[in-house]
Amino acid sequence: MKIKKLKVKNIDLSTIEKILVIKLRAIGDVLLSTPVIHNLRDAFPNAQLDFLVEPLSVNILLGNPHISNIILFSRGERSYFSFLRSLKEKKYDLVIDLFCNPRSAQMTYFTRAKYRVGYAFRLRKYAYNILLQSRSAKVHNIDFNIDTLRALDINVKHKLPELYLSKSDNDFADDFYRRTFKDNDIVFGINAGGGWGSKLWGLPKYAELADKIIESFNYKVLVFWGPGQEQMCETLKSLMRHEPIITPPTTLKYVAALQKKCKFIISNDSGPMHIAACMGIPTLGIFGPTRPFTARPIGNNCTVIVKEGLDCLGCNLTSCKSGNKCMTDLSVDEVYKKVLEWQNLHEK
Repeated sequence: MKIKKLKVKNIDLSTIEKILVIKLRAIGDVLLSTPVIHNLRDAFPNAQLDFLVEPLSVNILLGNPHISNIILFSRGERSYFSFLRSLKEKKYDLVIDLFCNPRSAQMTYFTRAKYRVGYAFRLRKYAYNILLQSRSAKVHNIDFNIDTLRALDINVKHKLPELYLSKSDNDFADDFYRRTFKDNDIVFGINAGGGWGSKLWGLPKYAELADKIIESFNYKVLVFWGPGQEQMCETLKSLMRHEPIITPPTTLKYVAALQKKCKFIISNDSGPMHIAACMGIPTLGIFGPTRPFTARPIGNNCTVIVKEGLDCLGCNLTSCKSGNKCMTDLSVDEVYKKVLEWQNLHEK
């Protein structure tokens, strides 16, 4: 990792009393940034430690004991310049931008913090005075985030994502399982949704895979979904020979609590995949356009599957003009075989 310090001759960490971490957008990305929070809290136990995030991902941070304040950036709710002015008025000593797009770079710059940490991406690099060369294509997203701490010579002890559930979150899951399943039922979960069309393995394949697991092992299947995916669930249900159980409308914390009770989860590369792994549940991630070594699920007994032999794997394209072969050519039998091997299951 290369670090270039601009306009900062010496970094005096002892002067830092107010810290802001910025990570906009995706649920999974925000979850994978949480090790930064814990390590910062260890390094600055008495500092004010704030986190700037968009509403979509705020539930990932609620209840985190290491965060002082969560700052929401909601597009269009108020004047953007008023928002920038409010950041400056908070007088942060250290700002770490883990997103580094033009918007977050602008936010970082306008804080006028003494130390502004970010990555050397095009023109936006001028927003920072502690500048890193990105390793985003070479290391896992967690290490990409933690590089900002290494730039400050902060000791890194925590490298696992953290999501804190409340008693009510766990009570919700307990009540749902008590009403839905028998005591001896074994439940596995599937998440067929995702943020990019090119990352979706496809509902017919998920339906066939779920039926095959049910018929082989008499398990129950729990289908996870998010806002706007109601029709996806109905389509999946119509394609299956066996009745799936579909979760009710939930918060991200409720999703995590429900996943915690599953034997394993099978998912496209998505936020729910990372949540399941964070909960310590064995998680199989189906990958294609994204690179597993940068975004694989991190946790107990987690693994991935890709369609081997394709030159275009890891293209990072949100849409594909070549038939999306990484998903369409990955067969149900290949994924089913992976499930058997990964879970040490044996067909009847």
